[in-house]
Amino acid sequence: MSPRKSRLAVSAFFLVHGINLASWASRIPDIKERMDINDAEMGTLLLVMPISSILGLVSAGWILRNFDNKTPLITGMIAQCISLAAIGMSDNLYTLSAALFFLALSFRITGIAMNTQAVILQKSYAKPINGSFHAMWSFGGIMGVGLTSLLLALKVTILPHLIGVAIMLAIISIAAYPYLPTGDRAEEGSKIKLGKPDKSLFYLGVLILLASFCEGGMFDWSGVYFKDIVNVELYTAGYFTFMICMTLSRIMLDKFIIIRMKKEHVYLISSLMITGGILLATSLPYLIPAMAGFSIVGMGTAVVIPTTFLLAGDSKKYSAGMAISIISTYSVVGMLFGPPLIGFISEAFGLKISFLFFAVMGLLILPVSRLYFRSVKNEA
Repeated sequence: MSPRKSRLAVSAFFLVHGINLASWASRIPDIKERMDINDAEMGTLLLVMPISSILGLVSAGWILRNFDNKTPLITGMIAQCISLAAIGMSDNLYTLSAALFFLALSFRITGIAMNTQAVILQKSYAKPINGSFHAMWSFGGIMGVGLTSLLLALKVTILPHLIGVAIMLAIISIAAYPYLPTGDRAEEGSKIKLGKPDKSLFYLGVLILLASFCEGGMFDWSGVYFKDIVNVELYTAGYFTFMICMTLSRIMLDKFIIIRMKKEHVYLISSLMITGGILLATSLPYLIPAMAGFSIVGMGTAVVIPTTFLLAGDSKKYSAGMAISIISTYSVVGMLFGPPLIGFISEAFGLKISFLFFAVMGLLILPVSRLYFRSVKNEA
């Protein structure tokens, strides 16, 4: 299989993954309204997802040792599509919770598989390409929220929306599957090693947790923020600008950022942009400044996760797949525990105050990144 065809196939799965997540997340305000639940109850419902996703870590080592990554990737992606359709069909909290449980589990499996394939493909290219995969994921998010915005304007309900998207994405995944890379099963380094923790991998995990907290929270609560705080009818506006700026930053990651900037500076700038963007959006909760703030946050969060995955792929203790699986656990905690926490804080102190926690998480990226690079120098 040519590297070019494999790259296109992996890119297609990143695209589908992004559309799936955006399609569900951009409909959260509708789900809240349909189920008649408050922010705290929504936060409780979202707790189903991290619990499910963490269960995937138990089987990660076994999957990496026994299968090429293309097998769990297509299996997980089809499960994602079925779960997305099930969300659209859910008419009570029990069926919705079950659908979210399986959606999160499939997100976990596909996330590990496709990021492992991306890191391994990167090693066969002389130029940086990893950022392009994450740009495709973000572009998928733009497509997902753009489609939702269009369907909202056309008064299309959640049921035909999510079922239609699920069918379309399943077809794309099946078509791309034959062109995925093969022979990338990890022969060693796919077992968790007991003993002294890998300090540098721990710091990478914390970095991805902080970025994922911001990213996941923005996915799930930006629509609610624009609907309840900014008070605009087209509440996907903030999510849309966030995703556009995230995508643009990830396109620049390969062509400019990785080549011309030190990774220490990447984390510094990202930290300041996340913090500054949130402060702008919360201090001036009006359409233009809020959209500008969300845009800055999108650019800030964009490069942290792909850069951190690349650094994890160089682990000397674990295979690329297992290292990614380990730090993906931190990503899951941030991406999925963050939104419920925001719901609980919002119910107690208000949604605008709860968004300040994103600023705190963004600010912490700076000192943790310094600790990581210091640990790498000490190990050298």
